[in-house]
Amino acid sequence: MIDIKILRENPELILDNLKKKFQEDKLPLVKRILKFDGDWRKEKYVVDKLRSERNKISEQINQLMKSKKKEEAKVLIIEAKKIPDKIEKHEAKMKMLRIKLDETLSKIPNFISDETPIGKDDSENVVEKVIGGAKVPDFEVKNHVELTESLGISDFESSAKVAGKGFYYLEGDLALLNQALITFAIKKMTEKGFRYVETPLMVNRKVINNVTDLNDQQNMVYKIEGEELFLIGTSEHSLIGRFIEEEISEKKLPIKHTSYSMCFRREVGSHGLDERGLFRTHQFNKVEMIVICKPEESDSYFKELQNITLEIFKELEIPTRVLRICSGDLGDLKKDQVDIEAWSPRRKAYFEVGSCSNLTDAQARKLKITTRIKGERITPHTLNNTAIATSRALVAILENNQNKDGSITIPKVLQDYMGGKKKIEVQKG
Repeated sequence: MIDIKILRENPELILDNLKKKFQEDKLPLVKRILKFDGDWRKEKYVVDKLRSERNKISEQINQLMKSKKKEEAKVLIIEAKKIPDKIEKHEAKMKMLRIKLDETLSKIPNFISDETPIGKDDSENVVEKVIGGAKVPDFEVKNHVELTESLGISDFESSAKVAGKGFYYLEGDLALLNQALITFAIKKMTEKGFRYVETPLMVNRKVINNVTDLNDQQNMVYKIEGEELFLIGTSEHSLIGRFIEEEISEKKLPIKHTSYSMCFRREVGSHGLDERGLFRTHQFNKVEMIVICKPEESDSYFKELQNITLEIFKELEIPTRVLRICSGDLGDLKKDQVDIEAWSPRRKAYFEVGSCSNLTDAQARKLKITTRIKGERITPHTLNNTAIATSRALVAILENNQNKDGSITIPKVLQDYMGGKKKIEVQKG
């Protein structure tokens, strides 16, 4: 949510940003917001005036009572008794206007970064950097489903019977490799100065409404039937949500938290074997990171966060690239976003393994998170980034590290977490 003061003082900035994001259908909202805001301020002026009048009358009554002019005081008392009803009436109008104002204002996207490429959709995202040599083996690369089932370390048939599509069983060395990735990523994050936090896996409606946009809620978020609770799609929801309506001491900034959690999303792949594998699932493991910081620090943290993910995949020896998300593909709460993509030798293409976003003050404003800098109350900036989503990382490892004989070489950095094992080979039992 943007600052209403910017819209009041320079609505042209908002209109220009909407055009850059190809959201011309939202242009009329600016005029509507200004109307709601103007009406709200008029009602507030009346309320403030009535309160001032009530205070003056109360003072007059006190003076008259002290002067023993009781009859004159009675007239003013009658007049004073009418004021609370008037205040209540105008405050009700203020409340109604505020709801309409905030609902409409929440539809206005955050300002995009100067570095964000202008484009209508994901076809116009821009490759910013490529790291590592992308290679294709001299043998046919197996799909990760075929590969892991042949090794006896996954079971997608049973998971479909138990829970439906978009779920999986990991077994033996593959399950241990998954845990190795989690432990490795948590260790990396704590070494980088992030505080490890374990969070609730559900959040209430008040939080979910303010940490996600409407599109995410409709397409990705699971609601618990009969409860005003939602399963988290990422621990960012509960990491940021814990600070809702708080004033954070300047001394505590920056807040750098990381968390491992199970994550739940309704979206699922609909094409070929990926529907049956690990690439796009309803349930997955993820190590996430968030930062809450002073406004002038967020651009620096944006670079720092994405570099952590790149470092993780470099140590896993997976070729990656950085994709800068264009204006039309950028979520409404975000100023800037890059996706980290890993190389797929099977597809001979890159696929997303993480996403890093700078939301500036948009998310914190929705959550009513504030701080005070030199005595002035301001809205801090928030950022989030995927350290590692293990299902996607496993796909990258399985494709890039498979051998001609069907075995899988375990990345060196994970071997100690696997009891020194260097390869995953056919398992029984």
